[in-house]
Amino acid sequence: MAPSLSLIVGLGNPGPEYDQTRHNAGFWFVDALAAQLQAAWREDGRLPAETARASFQGSDLRLIKPMAYMNRSGLPVARFARFFKIEPARILVVHDELDLPPGVIRYKRGGGHGGHNGLRDLIRHLGTADFQRLRLGIGHPGHRDQVVDYVLQRPSREDRQAVETAIEAGLQVLPDLLSGKTDAAMRKLHGRKA
Repeated sequence: MAPSLSLIVGLGNPGPEYDQTRHNAGFWFVDALAAQLQAAWREDGRLPAETARASFQGSDLRLIKPMAYMNRSGLPVARFARFFKIEPARILVVHDELDLPPGVIRYKRGGGHGGHNGLRDLIRHLGTADFQRLRLGIGHPGHRDQVVDYVLQRPSREDRQAVETAIEAGLQVLPDLLSGKTDAAMRKLHGRKA
């Protein structure tokens, strides 16, 4: 059992030029969640971020999209979490994952950054890697020299649909994750076919 969640972070890059790119899969997830919960995004005057607040099954839940570009995501999230006294263990970070094919979604708690600049900066500013994660597969271009261009491009229609299906699967296990039933969430996510 993991601690119950208080904050869900979607990672991505701000601006319309990045909106539909693979690196913004984390934004896609929290946007879908906010729409489902009828929570309105607003700009946070204290830091570069959009935030939303909702009630989910009687629990107070906060959402955040850092607007400081991927490699500087950590500071707005850390400041927000400290202001609301949310421990890292009660944070769920949703991000794109090169090592998983489109349509696959995996839950993980803790671990390294795996070369992901958003995670790297979050770990630096939170002072720990002990936060929960949902990893949305976007596939790999095949060679590490192509990664930067790849994550900043739009996926094919088929790949985008696969990611959307994975997002829906993630939203379906959110009640388990919010209540700390991570084993149940993992069984559902890891047992499904992409």
